[in-house]
Amino acid sequence: MKVRYSYLPQQFGNCPELWSDLKKFVKTGDFTLGKPLEIFEKKFAKLIGTKYAVGVNSGTDAIKLSLKVLGVKHGDEIITAANTFVATVGAICELGAKPVFVDCDDSFCMDVNKIEKKITKKTKAIVPVHFTGYMTNMPKLKKISKKYNLPIVEDACQSILASINNKNSGTWSDFGAFSLHPLKNINVWSDGGIIVTSNKKYYEHLKLLRNHGLSDRDNVKICGYNSRLDTLQAVVGNWLIPSAKKIANQRIKNANFYDKKLSKIKGIKIPPRLKNYKIVYHLYIVFAERRDELLNFCKKKGIEAKIHYPIPMYRQEAMKFLKHKKGDFPVSDEHANSIISFPCDQHLSAKEMSYIVNCVKKFYS
Repeated sequence: MKVRYSYLPQQFGNCPELWSDLKKFVKTGDFTLGKPLEIFEKKFAKLIGTKYAVGVNSGTDAIKLSLKVLGVKHGDEIITAANTFVATVGAICELGAKPVFVDCDDSFCMDVNKIEKKITKKTKAIVPVHFTGYMTNMPKLKKISKKYNLPIVEDACQSILASINNKNSGTWSDFGAFSLHPLKNINVWSDGGIIVTSNKKYYEHLKLLRNHGLSDRDNVKICGYNSRLDTLQAVVGNWLIPSAKKIANQRIKNANFYDKKLSKIKGIKIPPRLKNYKIVYHLYIVFAERRDELLNFCKKKGIEAKIHYPIPMYRQEAMKFLKHKKGDFPVSDEHANSIISFPCDQHLSAKEMSYIVNCVKKFYS
């Protein structure tokens, strides 16, 4: 049996309503900052629980523009996670700021107990990464933020509808940055991103930044960026967003199935499932003994398992200027050697998930 990782052919393989919506939209010619985008932004803000949402061209720009609104500039320091995807760090570096890494814990998110040691006079913001569908310990991070008067930009790109104590990711701070990349839980047909906020002043600033700084067709109020979410992509988003909660719930159900079955296999360790946390499983990751051997075995059996990620961000060639050495972030290093990701999306069948479990069981037996 083959078990694919990307579910996009299934998600968009039979969607006559979407094609109908797209045909109607094309006839309008409303391609830039059009009405469907306005509708999508309002729906997204309501889904997350904020007053406003601003569509931008990627999750990377969602982080970058949020930091720009906060006045982050060249030479500033931004505290973030050592085991994130490159986009988090790329957004910081685009502004000429310096990423300051903090190691993770077994939730895959930044260990907030290690943050205060990283704060200096140059620190201007904290960017927690809600990695894999988990959330950073935001109640504790909010206390640190208040103590040092440091704003927070939540990188919630992988955690749409994740929550702590029923409070959604993206709503714990002034900015929540989300990705609409094709493999995210809410996705479009290309790159896309969205920023949520309940601060009207920030909202107005973000709208200027994403559209060249134009207050109208003829007046440039500030120097901004070309970072609009295409209205075409908003049409796709509007088709999918009514399914957002259903998608999250199915991923949670699938993860619970895996947890129950895989926890019985010696050689597999399930990450902590934290009380009062809603984990939405953009990635389903477990710890595995003899991980590389298991990965190769799964691939031979037709299972598209993956590693997110085999080389921690701080050890990438692009980060050489930070002068870190292997071992500076030992938990991230350990994860890179022991984690494995299995398909967990809403389109998986029970037969496919059982096949994955049986293959893992067979490997360790």
